[in-house]
Amino acid sequence: MASVNENFLQLENDYLFSTILNKTNEYKKKNPNKNVISLGVGDVSLPLVPTVIDAMHKAVDEMSKQETFRGYGIVQGYDFLIEKIIEVEYEKRGVKFDKDEIFIASGTKGDLAGVIELLAINNKVAVMDPVYPAYRDTNIMMGRNNIIYLKATEENNFIPSIPNEHVDIIYLCSPNNPTGTVLNKEQLKQWVQYAKDNKAIILYDSVYEIFISDDTIPHSIYEIEGAKEVAIEFRSYSKLAGFTGVRGSFTVVPKELKAFTKDGLPVELNALWRRRQSTKFGAAPYIMQRGAEAVYSEQGQKEIKENIKYYKENAEYMKTELEKIGFIVYGGTNSPYLWVKTPNNMKSWEFFDKLLNECAVVGTPGVGFGECGEGFFRLTAFSSKENTVEAVSRIVKLFA
Repeated sequence: MASVNENFLQLENDYLFSTILNKTNEYKKKNPNKNVISLGVGDVSLPLVPTVIDAMHKAVDEMSKQETFRGYGIVQGYDFLIEKIIEVEYEKRGVKFDKDEIFIASGTKGDLAGVIELLAINNKVAVMDPVYPAYRDTNIMMGRNNIIYLKATEENNFIPSIPNEHVDIIYLCSPNNPTGTVLNKEQLKQWVQYAKDNKAIILYDSVYEIFISDDTIPHSIYEIEGAKEVAIEFRSYSKLAGFTGVRGSFTVVPKELKAFTKDGLPVELNALWRRRQSTKFGAAPYIMQRGAEAVYSEQGQKEIKENIKYYKENAEYMKTELEKIGFIVYGGTNSPYLWVKTPNNMKSWEFFDKLLNECAVVGTPGVGFGECGEGFFRLTAFSSKENTVEAVSRIVKLFA
C-alpha cells in the first residue's frame, strides 16, 4: 500500500491564486460579455525587450548548427551570465562574489522550495504575516510545522520587529510581496545581527529590487556588512525583464554561509546546494541564459528600465487616484504592489467579490496572505496602462 505524504493534507485545499482564478472563470462564464480586468496575479503585460529577443534568436540559430549546438547545460549556469550578474548586480554595489557562489535557475519559487531541504526538519521558521504563501506552504510540505508569524500591520508600518525568541530560518522579502514595503539599511543590519547572534539563516527574496526608487534602500542584503555569513539571496528575471513566460532566475549562496550539525560542527551550504542541484536540477536552458545575459548590455539595461518605468507609472496612477477618493493605500512607490485598506471594515474576500461582481476587476484578498492581511487588498501595476486606467475608473465610479 502506497502511503501519502500526510504533510500535504495540512495545506489549505487550494492555492490562493488558484482560488482567484476559479472565481474569475466562474464569473466570466456567467457574464461572457463583460471585460474582466485582472490586477491580481503579478504577471507582466509588456513583451520581452528587443535586445533580449535578438539574443534569444541568435541562441536558437546556434542550436540549429552542428558546430554551435549545445546539449546538456552546466547545472550551476554558464560563466557568460554569471560573470555579468557579478559585475552588474553586485560589484557596482561594492560586493564581491566568486563565480561558484551564483547559481542560475528557472524561477525563484523552485529554489525557495529547494534550499530548505538543506536544513533540518526541527528548525524553527519565522515568516512575516501577511506572507507570500509559498514560504509557509513549502515548509509544511516538508513536515516543518514549527513556524512563527511576525505580525506586519499598520501599527508597525508593515515592518515587524525582530523576534524576541530564537528562530533558525528567517524569510525576508524587500520590496515586500504583498505589502509593498521596503527594508532600509538600519533595519537590515538588525536582522543580520540577529541572524549572527542566533546562528540563523536569512532567506532573502529580492525579486522586486528593480522597483526601488529610493537611493537609500538596499537592492541586495549583501550591501550589509556580515550578510554573506547568514543570508541566501534569491533574484528573478520575471519582473526585472519580463521573463514570466521564459522562466529565469539566480540564487546566491555565499561560501561564508554555514549551518551546523547536531554536534555543532559548521557545514558550508554552498557545497551542499551544488550537490543538491546536481541531483535534482537539470540546468537552466541555454537560450534563456543568453536572453538574460542581454539584459545586462547597455542597450538591454536601457530597454528594461523603460518597461519598469511603465509599471511604476501604473502604480503611481493607481495610488494617486484611489487616495483621491479616500482609500488608504500602502506600497506602490518602491514596489509594483499596492496594499489597499478595504473601506468600511469590509472583509478581504467580500471586497474581492464586490470588485469582481460590480466592476469586473480582479485583485488579491489580503487575508489570502495571512491573518494580518484581513481587511486589505493587493493590486498590481503589471497590467497594461489602458487596462489600469479603465480598472481604476470603474473602482472610482463605484466608491466615489
